[in-house]
Amino acid sequence: MDNRNNTIAGWVLFAGICALGLTIGSSMLFAGHAPEKPGYPIEDAEAGGGAAAAVPIANLLAAADPAKGEAVFAKCAACHTINSGGANGIGPNLWASMGKPHGHVPGFAYSEALKSVPGNWTFEAMDAWLASPRKYAPGTKMSFAGLSSAEDRANLLLYLNSQGSNLPLPAPEAAPATEGEAPAEGEAAPAADDAAAAAAPAAEATKQ
Repeated sequence: MDNRNNTIAGWVLFAGICALGLTIGSSMLFAGHAPEKPGYPIEDAEAGGGAAAAVPIANLLAAADPAKGEAVFAKCAACHTINSGGANGIGPNLWASMGKPHGHVPGFAYSEALKSVPGNWTFEAMDAWLASPRKYAPGTKMSFAGLSSAEDRANLLLYLNSQGSNLPLPAPEAAPATEGEAPAEGEAAPAADDAAAAAAPAAEATKQ
């Protein structure tokens, strides 16, 4: 009886050892391996070149509305007058200011930061100033944060220009051709021209 029990216990122990060995072996065989590289990086469209290019100020001016610009000027009226002969306030009078040098109003105490900026108040310069006075002239006394909307700036520029300046507007820039764009009227597609040229000798050979 004892021998029989010992035999059964031996087989049970043997079976347990075999099961343990199979478990260890299968885990080694099918174990996953981490890749050397974590995968392919996904480019962020916003961080990369996916952002839309800014519309040139000349193009915005072509579609701007001076009446809307007058409404935008309400944000400036607390510091500036714009009528001919108007008094200076916290800021200078802005009548006929477009095209004039920086710091052109006599008797107004401009900051050295603004007076040191070279050039005149062109449409591009005024657009940059309205977008961020602090970036345009670091150290300026003007506390206005700026107009973030390019359309609002274009409308305001057109209104400012109509108040005593009347400078000619810059010519709008042509939009760059995009890939796959159809050729202009009267222009043949290059691929079609190449195909026609390749087919001509074969057609001549067939006739002969």
